[in-house]
Amino acid sequence: MKNIVIVGGSKGIGQAIVNSLVENNRIINISRSEPSLSHANLTHISCDVISDDLPEIDAIDTLIYCPGSINLKPIARLKLDDFRQDFEINVIGAVKIIQHLLTKLKNGNSPSILLFSTVATKLGMPFHASVAAAKSGVEGITKSLGAELAPTIRVNAIAPTVTDTDLASKLLRNERMIENITERHPLKKFLKPEEVADLATFLVSDKAKSISGQIFELDCGIVNFKI
Repeated sequence: MKNIVIVGGSKGIGQAIVNSLVENNRIINISRSEPSLSHANLTHISCDVISDDLPEIDAIDTLIYCPGSINLKPIARLKLDDFRQDFEINVIGAVKIIQHLLTKLKNGNSPSILLFSTVATKLGMPFHASVAAAKSGVEGITKSLGAELAPTIRVNAIAPTVTDTDLASKLLRNERMIENITERHPLKKFLKPEEVADLATFLVSDKAKSISGQIFELDCGIVNFKI
């Protein structure tokens, strides 16, 4: 049974990851809102990782940082504060919690860190300048820290395509938009949070002991296929 800290486990992909891991691990969820799930293995700490002091954790084997943003605007409408906010959420928050827990992680059992990017860092999608810039920073951290912390701590990231969560609700707000997004993907689907959680569960498990510094495109074929 591992000690797993999940930042942002009360909604969306983070919540799906909590649901996937909670039966066989001790989970500490750090987020502003409390998860709807109640379980003996789940502890919630109310905290905004960007602005609040971070809690002390006694023991940790795995850190999963889930917060993200989908701030889609034409470049003429993006303000510098949009870029700053996206960078704060996606990069600074991750760096802050990693630095805070690093010593405890180094003493963990087969320790690992899992971060989240997006397919928009590879695709060059209109209106994604701010989020793609921030998530590209996440990918840089993944590779740099994977090298720096080897062989003690593994570091990986998942780059999902559109996922059916509240965060993506504006992209999936009507049947026409759902149909368009479905058709854009070669596999003619987009993601459910549980699919992302399945990959996350594998990457933080001992079955992935030989994997570090990797960005996994969970993309329904949209990055690498042209059909």
